[in-house]
Order: sequence, then structure tokens, then C-alpha cells
Amino acid sequence: MPLTSDELIRLDIGVILGNQHERGAYVASPTFSQYPFGWLRDGSFIAHAMDAVGERASAARFHAWVAEAVDRHRSQLEGLVERGQAGEHPDEHEFLPARFALDGKWRDDGWPAFQLDGYGQWLWSLQRHVSMAGELPPNTLEAARAVADYLLQFRLEPCYDAWEEGRTQLHTSTLASVSAGLLAAQRLLGGAYGRAADEVRRFMEAECVARSAGDPEAAYFVKQVGSRGVDASLLWLATPFDLWPTSDPRIVATVERIESDLVSYGGVRRYAGDTFFGGGGWILLTAWLGWHFARVGRRLEAQEKLAWVDRQRTTEGHLPEQVALSDTHPVFLRYWTERWGSAASPLLWSHAMRLLLATSLRSGEDDRQQADHGG
Repeated sequence: MPLTSDELIRLDIGVILGNQHERGAYVASPTFSQYPFGWLRDGSFIAHAMDAVGERASAARFHAWVAEAVDRHRSQLEGLVERGQAGEHPDEHEFLPARFALDGKWRDDGWPAFQLDGYGQWLWSLQRHVSMAGELPPNTLEAARAVADYLLQFRLEPCYDAWEEGRTQLHTSTLASVSAGLLAAQRLLGGAYGRAADEVRRFMEAECVARSAGDPEAAYFVKQVGSRGVDASLLWLATPFDLWPTSDPRIVATVERIESDLVSYGGVRRYAGDTFFGGGGWILLTAWLGWHFARVGRRLEAQEKLAWVDRQRTTEGHLPEQVALSDTHPVFLRYWTERWGSAASPLLWSHAMRLLLATSLRSGEDDRQQADHGG
């Protein structure tokens, strides 16, 4: 007998809570060989989902874990800022990592570590947590200040993107995460962070927008500076960061391109030409597109995305990172499967995005948030 909507929400919450470390970290995937870590990116959105479903103690534990990890590396963080202010360019392996061991330690194992987006996403998630749950401990606020200063200094520094690729490029979704994080820091801490956020936003408007060859008036955001393609992570610009309203013509055109270029057999790919596990349909991105649909009133299409996501559950009810589609490239699917095993399952971030889509459809909360916090 199929599970009810309430039962599915409880299942997703249970998967997340059951895989939250005692110190607060959300393990990316408890069974996948490469993912026994806590990523700031995954965790920040997972924490936001837990806040959205009322599990605020879980979110608070995550934010405390991040603050502890940042405090552990505070001297290095401050040293990087000082060197940047002096005109130095630190080596990429000197920058703070995008993921930590579950005990908050940094294990330098050669993984592409230099990713700024997770730090911006953490500040954004932290500020949203405060708006729902109240004040923060002083040490968490001090960690937020250290991270905000770090982003302030390196806000336009090329780094790896959300998919841990493209080290020497400026990625639009990373810039959006940095801008959203600096705006959150302004709300939490005051200071000059808001002006820096606006500077990044203006840079994006100047450098991260292209025009359609077929329709010169149809401007849209691109995957990275110098590109003309799109990436599904561009949804973040409006959902949930609200750097531009969902009605902005550039956002509308970007979503249209994501729909036309990246949706296949109901699932959403990361970007055209993706070869990771053959370039399958990502659960979290499909839920993200559905979340965006719910915000703009496309409820039937949002419900279709929710139904697609639920069809990808395993017999245990778990949601994987991605699934093979009919046009997934078999050579690359075989390559990655032989190298790392089957795609990660469960992926906590997938369960979190499913929660955000389901609660958005149920409550309409995100439409109100957009009105309150629009760019």
C-alpha cells in the first residue's frame, strides 16, 4: 500500500535525522564510498529543510557543528584574509575546504576543496534559521563573522563550482551563493557586507548574462563567465536566494532554458554534456525545479516533479543522488559504477529537497518568503 504524503515526509525526516552525526554534521551519504563527510553545501540546504518542517533542533546542531569547524581553523581563515588584503594569492590547497570529517576536522586528501559556495550557503541558511528559531550563541555569530570576512575578501575569486569542477572559472551559482551569504551577513552582523553583495550581483548582471541568438531580447543567466550554456544550479538565483524575483525576465528565460536543455524523461541533469554516472537525472535538482514551479504558481508541474522524485525511491524508501535515464551514456555510467559503485543512496540532500518541494506545495510559504525577501 503506497505511503501517504505525511508518511513520506516522516520517512524523509527520519532518513536525515538517522544520519546526523552526534556532533551535528549531516553525512552526505552513509553508504557511498566517497561521501562519508559533511559538506557545507549539502548541509546548509538540509538544515534549511529541517527548519522548514519544524526540526529546528536538528538545524541548530548543524550550525553549531559548522561554527565549531570554523573555529578550529580560525587562525588559518584570518591569515588567508590578511594575505588577500596584502595582495597575495594563496594556493588553492591553502583555502578552507568545502567538506569536513564528521568530527569537524579537515582531512586534506586531494579532493577539490576550494569551493566558496558552501560558505555563502551556510550564512544564508544560518540567517534563515535565526529568522525562524531566534538568537544564536556568541561563538556561532563569531564564526559567521569570520566566514563573512572570508567571502568579503575572496568574493570574486575563481574556484571549483557546486559540482567540484572548473577550478579557474567564475561560476554563476557560486557567485549567487556568495552574494546571498553576504546579504545574510549584513542582516546578522551589519557592516559593509551588503555593499559587497550588491557588487557581486552587479558583476553577475554584467558578466553572467547572455542573449539568445534566436531572440536578442531574451537575456538569460549562464553557467559561468564566458559560457552560453545553462546549469540547473542557476535555479538558486531566485529559488531560494531571491537575488532576483522569479518574475524577472532573465530568470524566466533561464528557467525556460533549463527546461528545454536539461530536463530528460522527467529528470533534471546538472548541465549539458555531464558524464558523471553517464549524466543521469538528479533527484535534488528535479525537486528543485519543482520547488521553483510551486513558487511561481505552476502547481501541477510541481506535483509532477514530486511524483517523479517519489518514483525513484528504493525499496527502503531511500532517494539516491541520481538515476540513469533512457539517454544516459552507457560508457560513462559503466566507468563511474566500476570506479565507485552504484550512485550514492540515500543522499541526504535529495531527501531535503524533496521535503522543501513537498512543504512548499502544502503551505505556499515560499511565495510569502519571496514577497518578504525579494531581490
